[in-house]
Amino acid sequence: MKVGVVGMGLIGGSLIKAYNEHKDWEVYGYDIDTKIVKLAILAEDMKDELNETTIKDCDLVFIALYPRLSIEYLRKMAPHISKSTIVIDCCGTKEEVCKAGFEISEQYGFTFVGGHPMAGLHYSGYKYSNRDMFKKATMVLVPKSFDDINFLSRVKELLAPAGFNNVTVTTADKHDKMIAFTSQMAHLVSNAFIKSPTAKEHVGFSAGSYRDLTRVAWLNESMWTELFLENKDNLLYELDTFISELVKYRNALKNEDADTLKELLYEGKKCKEEVDG
Repeated sequence: MKVGVVGMGLIGGSLIKAYNEHKDWEVYGYDIDTKIVKLAILAEDMKDELNETTIKDCDLVFIALYPRLSIEYLRKMAPHISKSTIVIDCCGTKEEVCKAGFEISEQYGFTFVGGHPMAGLHYSGYKYSNRDMFKKATMVLVPKSFDDINFLSRVKELLAPAGFNNVTVTTADKHDKMIAFTSQMAHLVSNAFIKSPTAKEHVGFSAGSYRDLTRVAWLNESMWTELFLENKDNLLYELDTFISELVKYRNALKNEDADTLKELLYEGKKCKEEVDG
């Protein structure tokens, strides 16, 4: 079996290292930074570079680039991809990528599946990638068709070397709606929260709640700008909902309305109990 990985950053690099652990897989990788490609080959993390020749023999190809670059790469390399190959992207938004991926794959005869590995660190780059990145993670899949059980089983088998703990199958629309809440809002709120002037004086006064809330403020601003804008409608809905709730807390505090504040806090606690058990 042969797997190709496009983009050797944190996610792509971790996929390379995970599949390389399974000796029945040959791993090929591509990155615009040729130094990383050479380093990975020298370290025996993969067999060789992924290019127009080696991609033809791949059973599976992951594209771990930003959404627009993923579409550009797929459009450029589509004529060289075998009809038996399954291509899975790893982008954080799905609607635009899947729309293009399904159209391109139908034109050239191979199979495209939208994908989103729900894993990561606040660091980026190949040097932070590791083979165990996905062992406690979920892989979200967006297939073109939901009624081919045998095909979905086949995709799950191909994903097995990565070590995902769970696989969720959904639509591009549902994915983007949910990810606006579970991921994008967390990054946006964390990034805004840390801008308080008080943050500069937190040492000696902060513990777990501070670390949990600010961890993802340390982000890749180029990538998240693209993801936020591609999913702006869903993100604006979540942001407007959040701001509306914050105003209620602010008004209760300003008016010294203890009863309302207590009720708001109780509502939040009950919501957490209901959604997470």
